[in-house]
Amino acid sequence: MTTEGDSQLPKLSLAWHTRFSLSLFAALNDIACRQDGTVNRRFTKIIDRKTKPNATPIKGVISKDVTIDVTKTVWFRLYSPSATTVDGDATLPVLIFFHGGGFAFFAPSSFSYDAVCRRFVRQLNVIVVSINYRLTPENRYPNQYDDGFAVVKFLDENPSILPENADVSKCFVAGDSAGANLAHHVALRVAQSELRKIRIIGLVSIQPFFGGEERTEAEIRLGDGAPLVSMPRTDWLWKVFLPDGSNRDHEAVNVSGPNAMDISGLNYPSTLVFVGGFDPLQDWQRRYFDWLKKSGKEVELIEYPSMFHAFYLFPNLPEAFQLISQVKDFITKEVSNSK
Repeated sequence: MTTEGDSQLPKLSLAWHTRFSLSLFAALNDIACRQDGTVNRRFTKIIDRKTKPNATPIKGVISKDVTIDVTKTVWFRLYSPSATTVDGDATLPVLIFFHGGGFAFFAPSSFSYDAVCRRFVRQLNVIVVSINYRLTPENRYPNQYDDGFAVVKFLDENPSILPENADVSKCFVAGDSAGANLAHHVALRVAQSELRKIRIIGLVSIQPFFGGEERTEAEIRLGDGAPLVSMPRTDWLWKVFLPDGSNRDHEAVNVSGPNAMDISGLNYPSTLVFVGGFDPLQDWQRRYFDWLKKSGKEVELIEYPSMFHAFYLFPNLPEAFQLISQVKDFITKEVSNSK
């Protein structure tokens, strides 16, 4: 353990292949993000390997794509266990998932996110709805939140689109990075709405992408050398996401800051927040946890002191397996409490 005055700060220790993958992705990301505030989509199509849905079970999981709005490219990939892996008439919770990527990259069909959703189904014993939302900079705030809530409303009005064993009274919203930001704001919209069948009982927030005008201690200490996340990258992403004239204290970014919403009277779901010790965004994530707690909400914080941003997408890391196990414990607890 180190203190603020220590001259020797802990160093990130990773296997060479993990470090190489992180460095390669960061370099490719920087190439794709142009200085004029646009993304080179031709380039991202090359580097973002896509997968297809599978009606035939693969390791006990089947998937299909469901389109909500063709004009807005809003759709979701539905993952469920094959019939042979489900116990009798048992019903399953539904996990509504938002992928990360700074609001500018990836899709449910991206290889890494397709793989992690399949792991969710196998290890969490849930049905997963992985949402495709419009990306920035072509579509700025609040389009992403609109798209996420539109899918939740669609599921509320058309629950039969889900497998028969889906229990829509026991739904969870989840996401990593920008997806966790999305999960938070969609949960807020749900709490302010009257849905007929969908009931959100839990939120899983994996290293949420929050920020603000202030430079926090972690951003100063880690922001130029941490894997994937750097201050120039996050500044660029916020700039192309927010409405013109807005700064990073916008309520979409600094959710617990000067423009924070009063949620004390809302039925906000129980929340599990994950933080990594080598993530420059960690101070914002802890402030989110503190804000939820001060607002009277049920919230738990789990820290991984030796992990970087998006570590759970690397299945070779034992911490990735541990995180999913902790999510399973959270889901089991909230399902039990909802009875």
